[in-house]
Amino acid sequence: MAKVFETLDERFNNLFVGTAQLDKLYTGCRWAEGPAYFAAGRYLVWSDIPNDRILRYDETSGQTSVFRAPAGNTNGHTVDRKGRLVSCEHGGRRVSRTQFDGTVITLADSYKGKKLNSPNDVVVKSDGSIWFTDPSYGIDSDYEGNKAKSEQGGSYVYRIDPKNGAVTVVADDFVQPNGIAFSPDESELYIVDTGATHKKNGPKHIRRFSVKGDKLKDKGVFAKCTAGLFDGFRFDTDGRIWTSAADGVHCYEKDGALIGKVLVPEVVANVCFGGPKRNYLYICGTTSLYAVRLKVNGLKTY
Repeated sequence: MAKVFETLDERFNNLFVGTAQLDKLYTGCRWAEGPAYFAAGRYLVWSDIPNDRILRYDETSGQTSVFRAPAGNTNGHTVDRKGRLVSCEHGGRRVSRTQFDGTVITLADSYKGKKLNSPNDVVVKSDGSIWFTDPSYGIDSDYEGNKAKSEQGGSYVYRIDPKNGAVTVVADDFVQPNGIAFSPDESELYIVDTGATHKKNGPKHIRRFSVKGDKLKDKGVFAKCTAGLFDGFRFDTDGRIWTSAADGVHCYEKDGALIGKVLVPEVVANVCFGGPKRNYLYICGTTSLYAVRLKVNGLKTY
C-alpha cells in the first residue's frame, strides 16, 4: 500500500486519517488543471488544456464525461455567487462565464484596448468582483493555446468590477502570476508566482497581500516551494493552504510552516475541495484526477 501522507509537523497529524487512500478517479489527460465543484449537482469540472476540453466527474455515479469540447483551452475555473461557471481561457485569451442556459459570454478579454495574454486562474470575491491572473503560458506556444506575442508587455493580476465590468490592474510586479485565492475572511489575497519557468532563479513562491476595496498592499512572500513549483491552491475553513507541487499537495499553516504533504505519483497542477461536506480534496495530477478524504473542510469558493 503506497504511502499517502507525509507529516513534517505534528499539527498535520490531526488533519487526516491514516488509513485514508488516494483515489484515482480518471486518467487520460495531457495536463489536468482548474477543478471547480458544483455542490447542487455533486459534480466537478476540470480542464484538460492541451486536449482543449473540459471534463466532468459525477460523484453520484463515479463516471467522467466531456462537459465541453472545444473549450478555448480553458485553464482555471471557479463558481460565482449565483452558481455559474467562470473560466480562464488560453485560446480565447479571455475570462468567460457559462450562463444558466449554456451560452458562454466574455467577461474580460482586453485591458486598455490590448488583448490579455492568457488568463490562468480566477476567484470571485463575496462582493461579486472577479480577480484573475494573466501569465503568458497560453501564448508561449501552441501546446496550451495559440502562440502569439504579448500585447500587454507584462504579466499582471486583474480585477473585474461587479457593477460596471471595468477591468483594472491590481498587481503589476509578477514574473508569471498563477494560482490565486482569498483568505477565509477575505482580508488577504494570496497569489502564486511561477516566474522560475521564464527567468533563471526566478520566483517559485506564494505572495500575500492585504485587501482594502480594490487595492492590494504587499505583505511579502508567504512560502517558497520546496518541490518544483506551486500552481493552484485552496484554503480550508481554518485558514490552511493546500497547494499543488511536484510531489503532491503541500499543506501550509497560517504561520507559513509546511506541515505535511499528500503524496501523489504525478506532478500536481491544482486542487479543489468537494463532496457533500467539502472534505474530499480533488487533485489534478498531470494525466489524472485524484482525490483523498480529509479531516478538514474546504473553504466554500462558490
